[in-house]
Amino acid sequence: MLLMKDILQEFDPILHKRAIDVKLPLSLEDLNTLLGMMEYVHNSQNDEMVEQYKLRPAVGLAAPQIGVSKRMFVMSTYDETGQVLHEYAVVNPKILSASEEQTYIPGGEGCLSVDEEKTGLVARAKRIKVRFENVNLTTGETKETLMKLQDYVGIVFQHEFDHLNGILFVSKIQEALPTLKPVVFPEPENE
Repeated sequence: MLLMKDILQEFDPILHKRAIDVKLPLSLEDLNTLLGMMEYVHNSQNDEMVEQYKLRPAVGLAAPQIGVSKRMFVMSTYDETGQVLHEYAVVNPKILSASEEQTYIPGGEGCLSVDEEKTGLVARAKRIKVRFENVNLTTGETKETLMKLQDYVGIVFQHEFDHLNGILFVSKIQEALPTLKPVVFPEPENE
């Protein structure tokens, strides 16, 4: 089971270099890496596991963050409405197009590989069109997937994609983004 001690921190050289393509068909080693990363993300979203193992919550994790310099990452998050789950094991992703219109997360982005005290506003494309091999973590089979993502889910994808290119969000932080509209999260309903 992956723990915080297994996650490389921002000054590790692996986090600053471009990861290599993953060979297909997927090896058992690469499948197990993806399974371990998804397990961390799931565990980090469970309050009891967070408490017991001192995990930092995450919605995504890229292979370079655990010392594997390969072009793969996992993400598991709901869109900003909280209605649609976007859970992918991503291999060899490409961003085919990105909108000129940008957005950002109002509370700022954070990262498991960056001191949790550091968060920041990062301008990201509002909409992206992506292609990747989507891995079925039960069977290990891959399927070429073409999809359009936007707003929060698109931001998560772009953040993890940056890791594969040796880019950390801290290099993109801006003090303010007054000309951009932030991703809007609905107000929680009172119970």
